[in-house]
Amino acid sequence: MRALRLHPAFSAVWLGMVIFSPVARAAASCESLKTLALKNTTITEVQEIGAGSPTAGFKDLPAFCRVAATLKPTSDSDIKIEVWLPASGWNGKLEANGNGGWSGALRPAALAEGLRRGYATAVTDTGHEGASASFSLGHPEKLADFGYRAVHEMTVAAKAMAAAYYGRAPRLSYWNGCSAGGRQGLMEAQRFPEDFDGIIAGAPGLSWTGRSIQSIAIAQAVHKDEASYLPPAKYAVLHQAVVQACDARDGVKDGVLEDPTRCSFDPKELLCQGADAPGCLTAAQVEAARTIYSPGVNPRTKRTLFPGYERGSELGWGTMAGPRPFTIGVDLFKYVVFENPNWDYRGFNFDSDVARTEKVAGATLDALDPNLKAFMGRGGKLIQYHGWSDPQIAPGFSVSYYQSVLEAMGGASRVQGSLRLFMVPGMAHCGGGEGTSRFDMLDALEHWVEKGEAPARIPAARVKDGKEDRTRPLCPYPQIAVYKGTGSTDDAANFACQAR
Repeated sequence: MRALRLHPAFSAVWLGMVIFSPVARAAASCESLKTLALKNTTITEVQEIGAGSPTAGFKDLPAFCRVAATLKPTSDSDIKIEVWLPASGWNGKLEANGNGGWSGALRPAALAEGLRRGYATAVTDTGHEGASASFSLGHPEKLADFGYRAVHEMTVAAKAMAAAYYGRAPRLSYWNGCSAGGRQGLMEAQRFPEDFDGIIAGAPGLSWTGRSIQSIAIAQAVHKDEASYLPPAKYAVLHQAVVQACDARDGVKDGVLEDPTRCSFDPKELLCQGADAPGCLTAAQVEAARTIYSPGVNPRTKRTLFPGYERGSELGWGTMAGPRPFTIGVDLFKYVVFENPNWDYRGFNFDSDVARTEKVAGATLDALDPNLKAFMGRGGKLIQYHGWSDPQIAPGFSVSYYQSVLEAMGGASRVQGSLRLFMVPGMAHCGGGEGTSRFDMLDALEHWVEKGEAPARIPAARVKDGKEDRTRPLCPYPQIAVYKGTGSTDDAANFACQAR
């Protein structure tokens, strides 16, 4: 039987693997899952993995049953999944995990983390291999698999595998994803509200088309001519000026903007008074920076297409404003919208091509439906989070979606029991940055779903040189963490969540 192609870390580790410890008996043996009959599913590999076996570079995992399968809901589908089932100590729950970018990989680290916590865990490659969107050229069914179908099919199959192995279905199911994985989580809540009891949607690429259009707008701005390009060394110059101008507005001078929407720093403040120099911006560079901060508006319809990046995100601008356009965005146009691998971003028309992009790709890839009635109606809980300094997916996308849900569902009082948004000051894309970007959203979601404890604040920490040097509470939007006025500003106990 052909082995499932996995993340590079998996290569060769399965061959000659030694099983060090016996596996506890379950309702069915791991071996018996080879003959499990599921709709549109072929079980390609089943293995009993002993505790401590060197699995994909991990040596601290408990014993588990590894199941690999291929799902074919359509004749052109080829969805690979991995499901890891704890041999003992199962917590009775399923955790499914998200992807990143164009999502053509299985993620062993996510499976391992869930397994350590006692979960049956699952991942999918969304129906293709690799990080490019080239798989979709001429394959609309594969695009649909990537857009929404693969995650649903994986979830159905994973629940059935767990039920067969343990003799009972998972009592609760959770989704955990960031970036593309955040988009997948929102798509699940919108399209398949029965799949999960709780969803974590971090920095979601919910407007896949909007973010892609934004990437082209920025590329055109910074590569308009040689003078418009922002050298990476000037990101830090701009960032330092922003922090100096706006840091103290939240009552604490700590190098992080608690609410960057209150900062209106104009890059013109750094305009060179003479020739170009390392510590200033030329007039062309000022305009390029303004474009990055600014929302995009359709010139004909006046409709907002995307929010700008926030003040404080400058250190990560190489993602969008680097020497080459953002690959994930360009791929959408090359392989989905225009179906031309040689497409040139410089010819994008922000009127006609926007309409074409939304028509061709929006329904399949965008997770913008604010009607979460079915998900919320069955008791589903959704935690959305986003770093204010995210330089890849503008944080305004999350704020805008949250507000659209409030409007569609009848206001905050009807939504707060099911959906909460946490904006993380200083955090970059899905982590990192200068803020308190280490937190446990799954723990918060478990308490909400299983104990009815809605997250009023979530503990977060900043780690430098391997040590925590600051803690802060993350507050449900639109609240922010406000210093109480006494004690260390690096201690979360000295902050309260308050309305803006």
